[in-house]
Amino acid sequence: MQVLDAGQTVRHTQYGVGTVTESDNDRTTVEFDDHGMKKFVTSIWSAEVVGEIAGRPTRPKRRRKSSKTAIAKAAKN
Repeated sequence: MQVLDAGQTVRHTQYGVGTVTESDNDRTTVEFDDHGMKKFVTSIWSAEVVGEIAGRPTRPKRRRKSSKTAIAKAAKN
């Protein structure tokens, strides 16, 4: 296997689909959709490249309470 670019999508036989987060001559790190972060020895691991560099992976953002809610609660007390 070759060194991959961060952001490329790969399919591994055991872990499924994931996104490369880091890759160099020694190690390749992939964030898998169902199995989390895994590290592989670059020279011996095998996976199929299924997609080009995607945008930065996004995580759902935490919802913040609006300041109006905080003010209303303070006024009640």
